[in-house]
Amino acid sequence: MGFRDRVKFHIDFGSIEGYVGNHLRFFISLAIGLIVFVGIIALAVFFVAVRGAEQTMVPDVRNMELTEALLELQVKELYPRLQLRFSHAASDRGRVLEQNPEAGTIVKAGRRIRLVVSQGVVINNVENYVGRNIDEVRMDLQALFTTAVPLFSLKEPFMYQFSPEVPGTILQQSPEPGTTISGPTVLELVISRGLEREMIKIPGLTGLTIGESLDLIGKSGVRFSFSERPPRTGEKPETVLSQTPAAGTVTEADTELSLVVSSPAVLNEGEVFDIFSYTLPVNPYPLSVSLEAMLPSGERRPLITVNHPGGKFTVPYRLPAGSILILSMLNRELYREEISLPIDRI
Repeated sequence: MGFRDRVKFHIDFGSIEGYVGNHLRFFISLAIGLIVFVGIIALAVFFVAVRGAEQTMVPDVRNMELTEALLELQVKELYPRLQLRFSHAASDRGRVLEQNPEAGTIVKAGRRIRLVVSQGVVINNVENYVGRNIDEVRMDLQALFTTAVPLFSLKEPFMYQFSPEVPGTILQQSPEPGTTISGPTVLELVISRGLEREMIKIPGLTGLTIGESLDLIGKSGVRFSFSERPPRTGEKPETVLSQTPAAGTVTEADTELSLVVSSPAVLNEGEVFDIFSYTLPVNPYPLSVSLEAMLPSGERRPLITVNHPGGKFTVPYRLPAGSILILSMLNRELYREEISLPIDRI
């Protein structure tokens, strides 16, 4: 190889060596950069993972129904740990009695909150029901036992006897108060139906407006029935035209007072005048019955509240079409009816 050839080879070899070195440094720098980048990402993920949960305030859920309490905790991202126990009042059943941590405590989201929930009351002996009203006792037992096989059941029909005690008052019971309960028990009750021949004085309603007569009937508690006819010459519309028995008559409490009322002379557009009629369950003594109207506007208008023994129940009304009549006994709805215009007025 000549001198020129050796010089040329040396120059070419040096160029190749420089080219390879530059690329090797580039790849090393790239690898280091990737390692640093991955390290930064790993640190970020680590700190996000170990960062504490957000803090929240524990709400006050005591005395709430369990479902309502669970919703409150869910809003705060807290979780319940339930504990059941008996309490002293039947009305506590299903309510939160205690909580831990206390309301207002600042905790991390996801914390478990211990809730003590009432199972109701535990009964070992028969209570004394004598002197109490049968309807109150019935509602208490229904609230106390919601299972398919209640601890107590009432033997019906009840035994009734005349007594000076208020009608509906429990006079006797079996088993006796204090009897130890060993399983499902049937209660036999003797209930007052009031005086054998209670007498009342018939109030004077003739000449009163329909509203005034309904108000007076509600106060006197007399048994009643309504019928209507158009007013004649000299008669006022929407008033009581006649009554039987006459005012001042002393008669037995279950005597029916028959009333004839006059219909309106003119009705406003969209109004209806009629007599509501419904046959109530017959009771051995009068129970509280009420009739109210829910107007199309949503307003509720009471028409009458009276103690009624049952049977036919009639009440005149003048109301806008679309109103709903709601009949209740002992504050429990029995029946509702929507008022509509007669076909000849549509």
